[in-house]
Amino acid sequence: MSFLNKVVIVTGASSGIGADVVKRFANEAAKVVLVGRNEANLNKVRNELPANVEALNIIADITKHEDSVINKTIERFGQIDILINNAGVLQKGSVEDIEISDFDDLMDVNVRSVFKLTKRAIPHLIKTKGNIVNVSSITGLRSFPNAISYCVSKAALDQFTRCTALDLASKGIRVNSVNPGTIGTGMHKKLGMTDEDFAAFLEKCKLTHAMGRHGDTSEVSSAILFLAGDTASFITGCCLPVDGGKHAMCS
Repeated sequence: MSFLNKVVIVTGASSGIGADVVKRFANEAAKVVLVGRNEANLNKVRNELPANVEALNIIADITKHEDSVINKTIERFGQIDILINNAGVLQKGSVEDIEISDFDDLMDVNVRSVFKLTKRAIPHLIKTKGNIVNVSSITGLRSFPNAISYCVSKAALDQFTRCTALDLASKGIRVNSVNPGTIGTGMHKKLGMTDEDFAAFLEKCKLTHAMGRHGDTSEVSSAILFLAGDTASFITGCCLPVDGGKHAMCS
């Protein structure tokens, strides 16, 4: 699996799955574009890349600056081969609890920004016969209580993946998604979980995931690189669970 001289855009690259994906592509000799809002974290990830890797940091809010991301990438590298739509936010709450403005904000990040960035990237992906991998969630495939905004946004992203795959197949562009289960990134701590709560949550994953554990970012990034690579040349419109079997369980 070679990504030599491929230009890869990764949104949400400053931490978690996004940071791991950047490192994996860099180790495969790709040229990487790191997109995120936290400059210090982006710099930290970039500093951990091999010294000979060509990398570009773009500090941007993808809900507002999708044109800037595409333009700066083309200005620097002249092409786009792979787009990894990874940026997303998590939100708890039931249909009774969630404010409409909060629902709108989450959909703006998790769905609308992906639509906009994808649309801007398509003309360049047509030239390279490139591909797109969206980072969705098991919540796009299964329903869970007290997470309605997030579940709806990821279900929408999965449908976007399938529809876009059909729209672009004739142009030689593949579009797929990965649907992780619980991954130990600490993302849930941003919702206010204490260290003790988070540890208890990960312990519960032994029961909610068939393989008896939560996942690791490297396991998700491995699936992303597979879908983005030539070994997956006949795969498009796929929403691939990377969830230790959670999608197949009844509870």
